Amino acid sequence: MRTTKVGIREFRENLADYLESKRPVAITRHGSTIGIYVPPSQADHEALKVADERMQELIAAAETTEDEILTDAERARRERRTQ
Repeated sequence: MRTTKVGIREFRENLADYLESKRPVAITRHGSTIGIYVPPSQADHEALKVADERMQELIAAAETTEDEILTDAERARRERRTQ
């Protein structure tokens, strides 16, 4: 599959269009490639859906919320930084 090559500014300005595209996009800055967006396949979408469902089950089983998990992760990150 052929890759589309665009500057970072164009990529940002037309992000929704590129995210809906089925073609990979090479993102450039001053002519040099700085990143590549590869659209997910249908199998990727299905795997992510299954992973999300499983994560929601684990969160419910732990009797917590996503916000509490994020807060705990941020606290742990700050603690590691200060050590």
